Amino acid sequence: MKHPSLFKPLQLGALTLPNRIIMAPLTRARTEEGHVPNDIMVTHYSDRASGGLLIAEATMAMAGNCAFVNEPGIYSEAQVAGWKKVTDAVHAKGGRIFLQIWHGGRACHSLLNNGRQPVGPSALPITNDETHTPEGKKPYEIPRELRDAELPGIVAGFRKAAENAQSAGFDGIEVHGANGYLLDSFLRDSANKRTAPYGGSFENRARLLLEVIDAVSEVWGSDRVGVRISPLNSFNSMSDSDPVALYSYLSEQLNTRNLAFLHLMRGDILGELEGDVITPIRKAYEGTLITNMGYTAEEADHEIAAGHLDAVAFGVPYLANPDLPERFAKGADLNEPDPSTFYVPGPKGYNDYPSMAKSESP
Repeated sequence: MKHPSLFKPLQLGALTLPNRIIMAPLTRARTEEGHVPNDIMVTHYSDRASGGLLIAEATMAMAGNCAFVNEPGIYSEAQVAGWKKVTDAVHAKGGRIFLQIWHGGRACHSLLNNGRQPVGPSALPITNDETHTPEGKKPYEIPRELRDAELPGIVAGFRKAAENAQSAGFDGIEVHGANGYLLDSFLRDSANKRTAPYGGSFENRARLLLEVIDAVSEVWGSDRVGVRISPLNSFNSMSDSDPVALYSYLSEQLNTRNLAFLHLMRGDILGELEGDVITPIRKAYEGTLITNMGYTAEEADHEIAAGHLDAVAFGVPYLANPDLPERFAKGADLNEPDPSTFYVPGPKGYNDYPSMAKSESP
């Protein structure tokens, strides 16, 4: 077998994974009207059930916070029922699946939310990109600064989403604390210009994320909760003046919570910010560390064997290769993804990438 370290079982919180190949959460904009998961999503996730853990795409914890066209939600009965078909199909193939829950924050747009203004920690818009809306690409809007009194409602919304994820049959949840969406925008000082109790110090900026983690852990048990972070990612106009110190502080706070995992994006999607965040976070964080962004099977195997991390989440390779673990085990070639189909409706570029078995059929 190629890459043996990737295939060592891993105790991840309450779950025992048969391998350390994680499917990263990948927004694909395939839902039906009402942000309801559909049958092509059932096929997509169940086809990838051989991974150690699947982390389903960013899913709206509460209504009115759409940041993409046709991303899923977990706040309605129809959405819960749609996701239940997904989890049943994954479990029927022996797989394990967590749901990533999120709030889009200032990345939302009024044209996607019946005229509702986006919200954030401060009235600062995203300026390094535009967003897709039903009327085409538009600049991001200036968000309304959330009042302190509104934040318990945000926490309660995540808690309800965690309950709904249980009803939908997931094995756990990942809290989306990355990429400039609401929880990340409170965490990093480029977007958060508030004063106490939710701005200023590391303790105050981390408060909302930790309150959400604590709330959903009361629902699930902390050993079925993970969190994703992106210390260096400048996507959505994000940065921090001292990311190593901030995320080392956050890691120390997470140590007291006995989570299933910490999921670390190691770099910057836009290539603007550089640095090593794995080494200091590995030093600070005592639990299971999953890393992500640009790994080959060879690098992932080496880094796990060296003890630098515990598992690797693969994004684009998993998008185009439903049988990614099997290909890694054999050292087989990978399908090339088609970026033109990443966010379009329907099964093309979603469920038509061949497995090795199909490729080798006469």
